[in-house]
Amino acid sequence: MKRTGKLAVSMLCAAAMVCSMSSAALAEEETTTLRVAMECGYAPYNWTQATDENGAVPIKDSTEYAYGYDVMMAKHICEELGWDLEIVKLDWDSLVPAVVSGTVDCVIAGQSITSERLEVVDFSEPYYYASIVTLTTEDSAYASAEGVADLAGATCTSQINTVWYDTCLPQIEDANILSAQESAPAMLVALESGKCDIVVTDMPTAMAACVAYSDFVLLDFTETDDDFEVSDEEINIGISIQKGNTELLDAINGVLSEMTVDDYEEMMNEAISVQPLSDAEEETE
Repeated sequence: MKRTGKLAVSMLCAAAMVCSMSSAALAEEETTTLRVAMECGYAPYNWTQATDENGAVPIKDSTEYAYGYDVMMAKHICEELGWDLEIVKLDWDSLVPAVVSGTVDCVIAGQSITSERLEVVDFSEPYYYASIVTLTTEDSAYASAEGVADLAGATCTSQINTVWYDTCLPQIEDANILSAQESAPAMLVALESGKCDIVVTDMPTAMAACVAYSDFVLLDFTETDDDFEVSDEEINIGISIQKGNTELLDAINGVLSEMTVDDYEEMMNEAISVQPLSDAEEETE
């Protein structure tokens, strides 16, 4: 009887352990991981750094970390929804294809919500509103420009596949438009090195660039009658998601609906304040 009792207790303990392990495994399976793609090289939206300072997140298959406004937003979304976060580093031109193929769940990378992109992916409500501005250097002939007309004849460039390059640069009279740059850092290096007179970008990128490059001058024509002509869709920044994934879209929009423009600005200002200046300096070496 004692042996039988011990055997029964052992069997019950074993069964309890199996049940416990099964429950743990089930809980693990039910944990949602949001796979978010970005360039990790587009400050202040996102960048790469060597440590987890300020709450940076590990980059998948890398020993480095990602941080910036996009990472902060991704963290906030995951915290609100109780999800894990995985950052995937991709080139700019690879971001939309990665969403379309399902390689990642979404892109949070400072993307404008354009009609062209909406043909292949869905977008969340805007998580930032980015006005279009111009950067030049303090010794440039264009440093005192007060409108787009004053940029006439400028040698210019911007980042590939952006509204800045495709829509804004052609609006400059007699512009010498150089080939598009592969990334925002490359665009800024082109300006700093004297390859062009001006670059057109959005306000957060320009503000961050002026922190990194002390000789840059930011030209903002938004309060004048001679600004770049862009639609709301071209300055509204959204999170791209695979077509038809309404469950994820609704979940993300649910989080964004609880935020305000002031929340976005506060988060962006924090990102600009902690961006690593060494990124820009290394590019010019």
